[in-house]
Amino acid sequence: MLSLATELNSYLPVALITVMALTFGVANVVLSQLFGPRRQGKIKGQTYESGMNPIGTARKRFNVRFYLIAMVFLVFDVEVVFLYPWAVTFPNIEAGSNEALTWLIRIFFFLFTTVVAYVYGYRKGVFKFD
Repeated sequence: MLSLATELNSYLPVALITVMALTFGVANVVLSQLFGPRRQGKIKGQTYESGMNPIGTARKRFNVRFYLIAMVFLVFDVEVVFLYPWAVTFPNIEAGSNEALTWLIRIFFFLFTTVVAYVYGYRKGVFKFD
């Protein structure tokens, strides 16, 4: 049986990294307050957006297609995340077994639901850029 000191020593690297991360974060905030510029004025207090002066309100409405494209991207992104491990492990499954058939049915169902999402986006006009 391991002693308590031996068990606690295994947590030492995690504790060290945690202390280093907290020290780094606090040091950056404190040092920027101590040594950072303190000039205030009309130009310094103005919002800066990608090299352009902000004109108008930030409450601009976006076309719903923007959000639909983002959702379709997420669907296919998640699909790749789930397909890659399956593609790596599937060749190791014994051919002709019930397990292989079960995995194949599951992945086809997953792909089917993804295609349904794609067709839904297509019918809503997500991919038409007029």
